[in-house]
Amino acid sequence: MKIHEYQAKEILRQYGVPTPKGIPCFSVDEAIKAGQTLAQPVLVVKAQIHAGGRGKGGGVKVAKSPEELKAYANQILGMNLITHQTGPQGQPVRRLLIEEGADIKKELYIGMVVDRKSQRVALMASPEGGMDIEEVAAHTPEKILTVLIDPMTGLTTAQANQVSEFIGVPKELWTQAEGLFQGLYKAFDEKDASLAEINPMVITGDGRVLALDAKMNFDSNALYRHPDVVALRDLDEEDPSEIEASRFDLSYISLDGNIGCLVNGAGLAMATMDIVKLYGGNPANFLDVGGGATTEKVTEAFKLMLKNPDLKAILVNIFGGIMKCDVIATGVVEAAKQVKLGVPLVVRLEGTNVELGKQILAQSGLPIISANNMADAAEKVVQAARG
Repeated sequence: MKIHEYQAKEILRQYGVPTPKGIPCFSVDEAIKAGQTLAQPVLVVKAQIHAGGRGKGGGVKVAKSPEELKAYANQILGMNLITHQTGPQGQPVRRLLIEEGADIKKELYIGMVVDRKSQRVALMASPEGGMDIEEVAAHTPEKILTVLIDPMTGLTTAQANQVSEFIGVPKELWTQAEGLFQGLYKAFDEKDASLAEINPMVITGDGRVLALDAKMNFDSNALYRHPDVVALRDLDEEDPSEIEASRFDLSYISLDGNIGCLVNGAGLAMATMDIVKLYGGNPANFLDVGGGATTEKVTEAFKLMLKNPDLKAILVNIFGGIMKCDVIATGVVEAAKQVKLGVPLVVRLEGTNVELGKQILAQSGLPIISANNMADAAEKVVQAARG
């Protein structure tokens, strides 16, 4: 789950991370009032969408007068902001952040993610702040330092000083920087984040360390522990199909292909998409119906996939362990009849009661293409999608 910049800053401030003063706004009038409240000679008007690269797309403007503030608020609010993360379709701007300007002396990068190999939180730091960290990693990887944090000790002073020295924080500001790093780590840990990023972290002309921008994503599996975080969810920023899927306990992510994939189990779903790609196809979605794939869930899964106007074929790939193949086959047949399926359907079943499941499919009277294994299924669905 993602949240907006101003929401991430609100959380970070609770953990002692210093940020510029700012006010979120939903209208131009609110933006004007925010400017009057902040009463600063320089204010920044920032589009609030769940994507990076807002500045390059024209979503961040510096206002040096009330007139400029009003003009920029009018310009940005409601615009369709296109960045490298939104894709060519862009994202409508429905919220603004009006923030006091900062005298920036140096821009730095700090971020935290979970490192699966070490099973620890990894702090990544770079003196190249304000840039996409992916670009830095691709072209100048030597400018990125990674520090693994022991959950028993937390981020130590020695590690914080190592980071400060590497990214070029003046020594007299190391204590400030450590406070920011510690706050970021505590917020990441206690809120079950999957990503916490400050880009840029800045050194100001008057010797302060500030989080000028902030981004936080959260582990959806841990949200039940954080109703305060769930309350920050902005459904306008999410794919309507993914929102609909969550209502039926389906794990669904839209992709840019034309072959729908309905699978039980996340690992099998990933493997299914891989083998479809291997045989020259392009998956239209990730869709995991889980272990309890009822007829209702399978029907809703079909409905979700069929909303994609580019869909050319569907592959159902099920391993019947907890959920028996005959139950899945019955669900697939009923779902296909209910939604009046208009694209080719390839089904591969394996596991408990597999022969009975295949018999149900064969006797359904539906033009279902049966597959013997994953390779056979991938080959057949790719052919079907090509017509």
